[in-house]
Amino acid sequence: MSPVHALDQYYLALTLLVTIGYQLSGFAIAWTLQFDKITDFTGGSNFFFLALLTLLAGNTYHTRNIVASVLVMVWAVRIAGFLLFRVLKMGSDNRFDDIRSHFWKFLAFWIGQILWIWTVSLPLTILNSPGVSDPSTGRSTPKFGTSRDIAGIVVWALGFIIESVGDAQKYYYKANKVIPKGQPTNKGLWKWSRHPPYFGEIMCWWGIWILCLSPTTNGHLPSSSRAAQYGAIVSPIFTVLLLMFGSGLPTAEKPTAQKFFLLSHGPESEDGHSDAWKEYKSYLQKTSILIPLPPFLYRPLPTILKRTILLDFPMYQFNELTDGMAAVEGDARP
Repeated sequence: MSPVHALDQYYLALTLLVTIGYQLSGFAIAWTLQFDKITDFTGGSNFFFLALLTLLAGNTYHTRNIVASVLVMVWAVRIAGFLLFRVLKMGSDNRFDDIRSHFWKFLAFWIGQILWIWTVSLPLTILNSPGVSDPSTGRSTPKFGTSRDIAGIVVWALGFIIESVGDAQKYYYKANKVIPKGQPTNKGLWKWSRHPPYFGEIMCWWGIWILCLSPTTNGHLPSSSRAAQYGAIVSPIFTVLLLMFGSGLPTAEKPTAQKFFLLSHGPESEDGHSDAWKEYKSYLQKTSILIPLPPFLYRPLPTILKRTILLDFPMYQFNELTDGMAAVEGDARP
């Protein structure tokens, strides 16, 4: 059977329309009921539906297409299931406290989610499309097992393990109060990285892009198809930019530092936590912000190296004078 030809040869419009429809339906439910239970689940599950849709519509079941689709679906099921479980346990997601009741701000989040899902899914969308995998047009793909196939799977597997274990460890530590109040999470993978799930997610999408690339590097495709596959590198790049400069590190680093600073210096600082800020600063000095590294290797490295190559940029730093003063004043307001 031939593949489904829908709107364009790379399924770009098809996947965009499906994503817009699915996400706006989720927004309508979340806005109407004013709750967060489905927000992250809708995002993660959308990846699953796009992977399955493009695989079935492409109707060309090369081993590479099946493997790449299954890996994306496994990733999607894991993250959607975990985030749904977490929000059900927590009751709500405080990330949305300031925007949940504001129509346009809440809608803007969902529009951003549309852009994230569609862009990050591009390597698989294009691989499964007739523009790359339809043999009836003279396109040929190499037998599964190229060096890029193996490298992509290995990178994805390592990233998936790091992301999954990091999420599970953090949830377990919080749920069972393994980490005493006033101390940073410095056990398991979190001893080697301040954000292991982010690093794992980045690895997953670099792995998917590498895995999907063999038809271009080892097969016979027209130049437009090769350009589309190379262009899909925007997926892992977008993931890096989003987690490093958008909804990832910037929303975690300073707020976490502020919490520990106020435990020691806030107007309602608690007895027994006077050293919380000092301990947190020590944790920052010995724990890589993203790339997992043993503390004994990371601690002695020059600050300039940490602030550049190891990605702990100045924008993430909590300034005790400016940020600290603002935090104390804000905490003192009724």
